[in-house]
Amino acid sequence: MSATSDNQVQARKISVFGREFKMPRSRGRRIAIGAVLIFGGILGFLPILGFWMVPIGLLVLSYEFALVRRHRRRFVVWWERRRRSK
Repeated sequence: MSATSDNQVQARKISVFGREFKMPRSRGRRIAIGAVLIFGGILGFLPILGFWMVPIGLLVLSYEFALVRRHRRRFVVWWERRRRSK
């Protein structure tokens, strides 16, 4: 192994419905992608754009902001408890 391979940061991945998607390494790009998805989701009444974009945008932003991450984790815990109780 060389010194350059030790210093490389692995790309973050998002798992949605069992599929993994790589996210850009740049923090600014991840924030921009999340913001664009949320904005596009707000315009969900238009063709092609949809309300499905809002949760995906929040998922992308949850990797950057603690407040969004906290809400995502609470939702996951709630969802798992609900699923197991049935």
